[in-house]
Amino acid sequence: MKEIKSIRDINFKGRKVLLRADFNVPETESGEITDDTRIRESLPTIEKLLADGAAIIIMSHFGRPKNGFEEKYSLAPVAKHLAGLLNHEVIFTQELLGEKVTDIANNLKCGEIFLLENVRFYPGETKGDKEFAQELAKLGDCYINDAFGAAHRAHSSTATIAQFFPNDKYFGFLMEDEVKHLSLLMQNPQHPFTAIIGGSKISTKIDILENLIPKVDNMIIGGGMRYTFTKAMGGKIGKSLCEDDKLDEARLLMQKMKECNVNLYLPADSVVADDFSNDANTQIVPSDQIPDGWESLDCGPEAIKAFDEVISKSKTILWNGPMGVFEMPNFAKGTFAVGESVAKATANGAFSAVGGGDSVAAVKQLGIGDKMTYVSTGGGAMLEYLEGKELPGIVAIME
Repeated sequence: MKEIKSIRDINFKGRKVLLRADFNVPETESGEITDDTRIRESLPTIEKLLADGAAIIIMSHFGRPKNGFEEKYSLAPVAKHLAGLLNHEVIFTQELLGEKVTDIANNLKCGEIFLLENVRFYPGETKGDKEFAQELAKLGDCYINDAFGAAHRAHSSTATIAQFFPNDKYFGFLMEDEVKHLSLLMQNPQHPFTAIIGGSKISTKIDILENLIPKVDNMIIGGGMRYTFTKAMGGKIGKSLCEDDKLDEARLLMQKMKECNVNLYLPADSVVADDFSNDANTQIVPSDQIPDGWESLDCGPEAIKAFDEVISKSKTILWNGPMGVFEMPNFAKGTFAVGESVAKATANGAFSAVGGGDSVAAVKQLGIGDKMTYVSTGGGAMLEYLEGKELPGIVAIME
């Protein structure tokens, strides 16, 4: 791993900093932000720049607008929320480029913050357009990328723009933290290394599984995707979720695990229901003997106990994806139990990394985020990293 280009030991006093943040946060239709985690994660970088005496120009995307400016995708509510979190004025205008924006940028004083409008209002952003990136680059004299959630996108403001700052491009604190932890996880893990992979479909996790198999000692597979494996082994799965076109790939993955001496753990028992509803009738049965007309919606108690034993002996733990339909309270026990097991192992000295929207949501629901070593802010970016892909936003800074 090359040396990370951090802002930690650099003073930006008197500099005009172009900061790429990820303010793509959920909002209600009235513009009320319902989860400001990503904004809060950017605060340490912004506060460091303010303390140094820099002028800060922030870029971000929001949603997926299709036809230029769309009111519902404006960053205006984010500007107001950011100002409140910082207790500091944030200059904002519903324009991204043009004379007004250039004038504000040129006259920006040290200690001032200017948030640009949604970069995706310009089609050149998602195309990685060089001319668009160059126009953005003219607004500042150095570039910091702190948007890990968009690091897997080869867009103008996340990757292309870096070439215009060959000697003045850096990771913000959030990006630095993500890159360091992911590198440690995938390149230098302590053993035993246990991966806990869940979710509904095996098709979305095949590349991750293939990349992890040579690295891990234990593979716990839960969620709906486990029943493609169970059926591939000849088990009866009732009407549980299964991708019949992936049975052969499931068999190949299991064969590869065997060749690499990876211990595969599938749930021994399951909580099954006669309807996809929180109020459905339930029973606990062996996972390979699910009756016709019933479907599995969670792990059973024997599975939870077995998973806890494996996790408790692990030195490195990766958790990506839920163990069941945890959105329904009656089928959340498996997911929450795994979360508690990972937290307990972390307290005993294990390195734990949690990523992916659902597992991060479960950790938040349980209130145990601070009990994990690392909770990733970037769903898609982390998944692509786990698949072994290079992320354009990281490569652009490291080059």
